[in-house]
Amino acid sequence: MSVDGGGTPVLRRVLQALRDSAAALAFAVCLVLLWHAVVAARLVSPVFLPAPARVFDELCVQIRDASLLEPLAATTWRMALGWALASAVGIALGGLVGASRSARTYLSPMLEFMRPLPASAIIPVAVLFLGLSDRMSIAVIAFGSIWPVLLATVQGFASTEAQLIELASALCMRPAAVLRKIVLPGAVPDIMAGMRVSLAIALILAVVTEMQASQIGLGQNILLAQRSYRSAELYAGILVLGVLGFVLNQGLALVEARLLRWRAAPG
Repeated sequence: MSVDGGGTPVLRRVLQALRDSAAALAFAVCLVLLWHAVVAARLVSPVFLPAPARVFDELCVQIRDASLLEPLAATTWRMALGWALASAVGIALGGLVGASRSARTYLSPMLEFMRPLPASAIIPVAVLFLGLSDRMSIAVIAFGSIWPVLLATVQGFASTEAQLIELASALCMRPAAVLRKIVLPGAVPDIMAGMRVSLAIALILAVVTEMQASQIGLGQNILLAQRSYRSAELYAGILVLGVLGFVLNQGLALVEARLLRWRAAPG
């Protein structure tokens, strides 16, 4: 039987993945059935909680007439741009801080002061400077989602084993080579974990800024549906957000697994 490098049979891993997927699907189906039962028993008014069939019908209508395309694209674009900016700046700044003990000493208090600030609290400031524009949304998204990446990068760089640095120095390796071959590979697990947390924050803030600034997007669709008691449309928008977040997170998880395939445990 074909085996991987760690000695685990490939067939066993495939079967385990199928079992996990089946269990997750069964749990999701149970939740939908419970939702249907609650609505059928009229424990909650259909005005506030429509039946699953109504929500899925509404979603199918939006897909057929392409009315979902523009808000979905707008939300995804703002989220992706803000997250990419936060990731780039967070990794660069985190690397500089993490690689220098002096920088950590001087900058850590300021970073710890700014990190707990709710990103939504800076929306009024961003509106003052940038107006109700896409730039405002992207700036808020970038500010709120930079911290997981930045702090994870600082942790990853700072946790590089001193013995490896000493060995590199003894081998007369150049600083760029030390960064590329020793420091960065060791920091990648922390960086990827920070980026995944940051991605979820970016999606949340994209929706919040759309609601605050009345911009085209899934957030505005959900808010308008709530105000006019179009509950099926409201829950359809929430469902789309959940699917979008799941797909993006799974995509990033695949990238992480590929980058960290050397960490796969044997057996």
